[in-house]
Amino acid sequence: MEDYGVFWYVTVLNPDGTPPVPPATRDPLTPIPDGYRVQIPRLSIDLPITEGDITRDTVDQRTPENFAFHLPTTSIPGLGSNTYIYSHARVGMFLNLWNAEVGDEVYISTPDLKALKYVVTEVHPRIAPDDVSWMRDTPGERLTIQTSTGPNPTDPRFVVIAVPAG
Repeated sequence: MEDYGVFWYVTVLNPDGTPPVPPATRDPLTPIPDGYRVQIPRLSIDLPITEGDITRDTVDQRTPENFAFHLPTTSIPGLGSNTYIYSHARVGMFLNLWNAEVGDEVYISTPDLKALKYVVTEVHPRIAPDDVSWMRDTPGERLTIQTSTGPNPTDPRFVVIAVPAG
């Protein structure tokens, strides 16, 4: 849109027709429950999601393998705001995220066996590691999926944005 300052807030209802829980009403310290998975079929990504640990993952640089991690204080998938998910850029993890394209389908499986479907709308291959704007709440549902571009904490991040399909 070329009319700067003109925008709309759109509320995407849950599959059962109920409105999502607004970010301001959820407890930002609630960890993601067990039983969530992230799947990007075209990229052969399929990992369980568990709660991240800021100190372990960023300060100590000891992020475990074979999981995707939910960034603490970001939304739980399906609750109407920004969910930030990250994992290593390794084979069998998020290495194939480097091949993401606009239009790729992303699924989040929930503990009650629902599949939340998202579509990739943005790919950002070189985000500064100190750019925390990607972690903020958003007025609508979105996934921010991140991996690294190298082994050092100062290497850029690779970020993919996906929004609910449909």
